[in-house]
Amino acid sequence: MIKIAGLTKRYGDRTAVDGLTFTVEPGRVTGFLGPNGAGKSTTMRMILGLDRPDAGTVTIGDRRYVDLPRPMREVGALLDARAVHPMRTARDHLLCLAQTNAIPAARVDEVLELVGLTSVARKRAGTFSLGMGQRLGIAVALLGDPKVLMFDEPVNGLDPEGIKWIRELMRGLAAEGRTVLVSSHLMSEMALTADHLVVIGRGRLIADVSIDDFVRQGSDVLVRADDQDSFAGRLTELGATVRPDDDGGLVVTGLEPREIGRAALAAGVVLSELTPRRVSLEEAYMDLTRDSIEFQASAA
Repeated sequence: MIKIAGLTKRYGDRTAVDGLTFTVEPGRVTGFLGPNGAGKSTTMRMILGLDRPDAGTVTIGDRRYVDLPRPMREVGALLDARAVHPMRTARDHLLCLAQTNAIPAARVDEVLELVGLTSVARKRAGTFSLGMGQRLGIAVALLGDPKVLMFDEPVNGLDPEGIKWIRELMRGLAAEGRTVLVSSHLMSEMALTADHLVVIGRGRLIADVSIDDFVRQGSDVLVRADDQDSFAGRLTELGATVRPDDDGGLVVTGLEPREIGRAALAAGVVLSELTPRRVSLEEAYMDLTRDSIEFQASAA
């Protein structure tokens, strides 16, 4: 488990992370989302003790990362797959890390097999393609067989087979009861991989919710009814948000179709349309983070 409480990090007059609080629970894949510049990488670096927070705390299993006696046995992380000496072979790179964390050499060969690099284990990392380098970075994260894993853009450079493999790997690790935190800009992959979402913008928490609830909150129901004005008022009384549709109907959020139908029955209103419209994860994410985008291109 990763616990973040009141985490704040400033660089000069810029606040990169601002009072961030959330918990990454074991047994599920938590997607860590946010626009460029939102503070995701800074947060992950503070979890690993690479950056020191100006305020707040980060603990992994009730201890700071710097206090873990054998950190790779407890936390595996992929932040930058290029962080390897280019003249060192893949196997030697892993073996060096294993020796510093009292990890048996046999585990090196296991993870090389797991990530599909056995055939190139004796090749220098500097000759690797982007995808091969990414697989080596994933092998480093898995080396200590840790209970907590963090991945920053893990599918970067992977082909379709590799993307499917890392998706299934992360879900399998979570199913074993491990804590898995993954940051990505690929909403299509997050929709297939994550169980829970933590979304930040400009360093602040925007959402901490299951992926199903996140998408449901961005969905709506198209309603057409007799006496729509009075029915809209009734739906508002029940807690819904109602706005007119471009084609003359009502767009209702905050109530499920069944609840709307029951309200119509109770009010004696005849419905001519009741259409649930479920948005995609990408649409829900774009709508939620629209005001938090720091770097936005202008229209052509």
